[in-house]
Amino acid sequence: MDIAQTLMAIGALLLAGMLADAIGHKTQLPRVTLLILCGLGAGPAGLDLLPHSLTELYETLAVLALSMVAFLLGGKLSKVHMENSGRAVTVISVSAVLCTAAIVFSGLWLLGFPVVLALVLAALATATDPAATSDVIRQYRARGPFSSILSGVVAVDDLWGILVFAFCLMAAQALTGGNGSDALMHAAWEIAGSLLLGAVIGLPAGYLSGRLQPGDPTLAEALGIVFLTAGLALWLDLSFLLAGIACGAMVVNTGRHHNRPFHEIEHIEWPFMIFFFVLAGASLEPAMLLKLGLLGTAYIVLRLAGRLVGGWLGGRFTNGPGTGKSYLFGLSLLPQAGVALGMALVAAEAFPDFRTEILTVAIGSTVVFELIGPAATQLALKRAGEAGKAPEDESEG
Repeated sequence: MDIAQTLMAIGALLLAGMLADAIGHKTQLPRVTLLILCGLGAGPAGLDLLPHSLTELYETLAVLALSMVAFLLGGKLSKVHMENSGRAVTVISVSAVLCTAAIVFSGLWLLGFPVVLALVLAALATATDPAATSDVIRQYRARGPFSSILSGVVAVDDLWGILVFAFCLMAAQALTGGNGSDALMHAAWEIAGSLLLGAVIGLPAGYLSGRLQPGDPTLAEALGIVFLTAGLALWLDLSFLLAGIACGAMVVNTGRHHNRPFHEIEHIEWPFMIFFFVLAGASLEPAMLLKLGLLGTAYIVLRLAGRLVGGWLGGRFTNGPGTGKSYLFGLSLLPQAGVALGMALVAAEAFPDFRTEILTVAIGSTVVFELIGPAATQLALKRAGEAGKAPEDESEG
């Protein structure tokens, strides 16, 4: 009976994904938001229609979906792209992360919250949800300098976020008398190890793609590269997102048929993304919104301000194509999901006295940013004048 229920739920979710895509095109609503709302309504917080056997698969499906997103993001970091907009990607991503952390920390500290709590939440604020932003770009067939830079920023944003989290955690542990160097060492291992793993797999994968046998790389070949990278990263306690991005970047810069693996992944990605966003919505706890209080409200407002200021400053410093309306970058970086929740769990374990506050703010704010973030990204793409610029066949997933 469990198998029957699971299969019926999978079929229903795939059809719901098609419906969300159709509604999104008719109403101009991001399909990400529609899928999350669908999951929220069908999950424990709503009608509780999803079988337990399916919700148990959320972690696995999330890794499968996000590993594909990471590989595709890495594909945006081609040598040509980085030569054209690499400086803008670096400056804007660093500016967004540092400004967000600084503004959230300063604001919470000035409001009288403990320094340790302010440091931890400032670090959490730097994390983004690359899947949501990437899907909105694809849904609205956005193409142009702004979209190109945004894709690069999303790809490297969590790299800087992990570094900031490590330094903030180290500072917080030093203030409480703990060993702060452990956090820095773990971050160094996670970043360096992830990038090295992605390069080690991506280099031969890029060279061999299309060479082992005549013709273009097959779907099995592309998926094998992606899932092997993610599995090894998890096994080695590394970031499968960073490893996937590094692998994709290596493939796109070394592969003879470097575009084909990414097109193959795009063709199979959407069903996994449906499961990911619906089950992500089902895992959200709206009741946490009622518990946010002043701390959670301040965090949400300060993170929004930090993103807008960081994107604006980064664009002003680069002053190149696509940066004319630089405040739009911050508006596109609002979604917050898995990485922030992972950081929150680590921080809650390191500072058990603040466990309730950290998890409440992380979970409650994720509900807010996952719902408003995709719509904000859509607005930014329209204001940048790049929505609907790509050919129709490039948007198909």
